[in-house]
Amino acid sequence: MKINFYKQFRSISTSLWLIPVLCVLLGIVVSLSTIAVDRATDYALLPEDMVGGPEAALEILTTVATSMVNLAVLVLTIVLVVVQLAMGQFSPRIVQRLLRDRQSQFAIGLFVATFVHTLLTIREVAIGGPGEPGQVPGVAIVTTFVLSLASIAVLVIYIHHIGQALRVSALVEIAGDNTRKLINKVYPDAEPAADVADPSLVTAEESGVLTWIAHEKLVGLARRADCTLELIPALGEFVPAGGRLFRIDGDPDRVDHEQVHSCVILRLERTLEEDVAYGMRLLVDMAIRALADAPWQDPTTAVQSIDRLHDCLRELVRRQFPDGRHYDEDGELRLTEEVMCWDDYVRLAFTEIRLAGAGSPQVARRILSALEDLLTVAPEDRRPVLELHRDLVLATVARRYEDERDIELASGRDASGIGVSAREQAEDVIGQEHSSSPPHRDVPSARQSTGSNSFSRRLGSKSS
Repeated sequence: MKINFYKQFRSISTSLWLIPVLCVLLGIVVSLSTIAVDRATDYALLPEDMVGGPEAALEILTTVATSMVNLAVLVLTIVLVVVQLAMGQFSPRIVQRLLRDRQSQFAIGLFVATFVHTLLTIREVAIGGPGEPGQVPGVAIVTTFVLSLASIAVLVIYIHHIGQALRVSALVEIAGDNTRKLINKVYPDAEPAADVADPSLVTAEESGVLTWIAHEKLVGLARRADCTLELIPALGEFVPAGGRLFRIDGDPDRVDHEQVHSCVILRLERTLEEDVAYGMRLLVDMAIRALADAPWQDPTTAVQSIDRLHDCLRELVRRQFPDGRHYDEDGELRLTEEVMCWDDYVRLAFTEIRLAGAGSPQVARRILSALEDLLTVAPEDRRPVLELHRDLVLATVARRYEDERDIELASGRDASGIGVSAREQAEDVIGQEHSSSPPHRDVPSARQSTGSNSFSRRLGSKSS
């Protein structure tokens, strides 16, 4: 009996319709209450200048009722689209969590409750005959105005919520957060980790990606505590709850852990506030997605991404990179962190695209063009990594193609992928073939054959 009751309770409490139904009942209660107030005051509590006459009231109420139905349909459509996207892009098993989204249920409930309240209010409006003023439930109409404004605000908030919910990190967080809660429920007994017991370590209070670091504030905290702080995760790295965040080189008792935690921000996903590598990561992801199924799927999109990567690397190639060491006013080292260097950015920009797209001549030629251009402006100490990736692209191209002419074409340099440079290189290849052909074998090219045939046809027509 208890098991059946629990099953029914769970089914109802996690259903999509529970909150909308409760909101409808609440809307009926609000409507009956406001109408009772209007009847008790003989519909004269609010002046007609404030709520309008019977005709205006009917028109307003009808418009609101129609709008609320449209808004409710819109929210339901959005929910179905989100479910469909989640099933297609991620996992069908995530749908259950999306259907339990309280924000969606509350938005639907508010719109339907406003609709029900408006219908009940319309019944109380009387046009009146000649010489009769009619009756307008002023309190109920003002309540309709308030609910309409609230519905507009909820619609804007809901659109923002859906935009955030469609992010990959948000959907992953749904599964991860619920699993973590279930772990704490099923396995409540946990022994403290060694990191937590170590006083020289500052551990993360919650999980997330390191997206922001207050360097100056950390230097000030370390100076007051007369110690050196080592930030263990790099910017953009994920930190689990309880994971190592800082290592204290000095007296740990003098360091305020709460203030140290306030100097960093952990979020669900990386941002472009300080993380330059994340911007390049986005460009690389777009290129890889265009080449996901095959190098021929969408090489033009990959080339456009390489264009932007090339531009960003050209901006970085002659700039100084910080060493991750921060000093106070007296020149004492107070904070160290892991930072990206030039080699890291080059590897990030080209490694995955090379492996995924070298089978497309357009992609290979564009990568080689970018590398050659960067070599012309790179300082001597930054050239080796560019030369390494140029050699890797050429080696990958050599493995992908069997015909030497295809290898030669794909190993060219072209800022357009396959453009003017490809035509010039193709003509060079054809010229080399002709120059290497034996004298006794006269094998015309396709263009020459076409020309000869055309000349023969013209000659034959003149003879006839």
